[in-house]
Amino acid sequence: MFGPPGAGKGTQATFLSQKYRIPQISTGDILRNAEKQGTPLGKKAKTYMNRGALVPDEVVIGIIEERIKQEDCKQGFILDGFPRTLAQAEALEKLLEKRKTPLSHVINLKVNDDELVKRSAARRVCESCNAVYSLLVNPPKVDEKCDACGTELIQRDDDKEEVVRSRLKVYAEKTMPLLDFYAKRRLLRDVDGSRPIEEVKKSILKTVETKK
Repeated sequence: MFGPPGAGKGTQATFLSQKYRIPQISTGDILRNAEKQGTPLGKKAKTYMNRGALVPDEVVIGIIEERIKQEDCKQGFILDGFPRTLAQAEALEKLLEKRKTPLSHVINLKVNDDELVKRSAARRVCESCNAVYSLLVNPPKVDEKCDACGTELIQRDDDKEEVVRSRLKVYAEKTMPLLDFYAKRRLLRDVDGSRPIEEVKKSILKTVETKK
């Protein structure tokens, strides 16, 4: 799943993961969990994530390499938030060549910057069970509390407007070049991510099924 911060990659990746029964691999979630647990990786990643910068390539590539070796990835997997730089894309290509499991699709969710800032500012997460809410489209039943476990919801630092703007700038500089990288390999599928979630789901399914 490809697209700028707040485009809905996680939501759509979760949907596809459930439909096709293959794991969703989110580098962001892995890094945030490491940060929460206070591991060396988490402490290192936090300094980058809290200011909207990218975590160094070697750290993220190592995480992905270890994750896709696991048993549940044998039938396929969905990458959510990776790769984000050309170096990561090239490293991923080599990893997958070794496994003889090339990428089948790169779904690019297209959303304009102002909409992305609005979406991110409205996002809330539960630190206990990792449930994600949007105050715009799926707010919790009780204000600022998780429906599932009742824990107080938080706004992540990387969802605050100034950080989101910084992340979008980094995305434009570092990640946008990947569009050409995957377009040349005929893997890129553009989807309008600004529409309602269900409409985006249908478009992605149509694209995946048509190209399967």
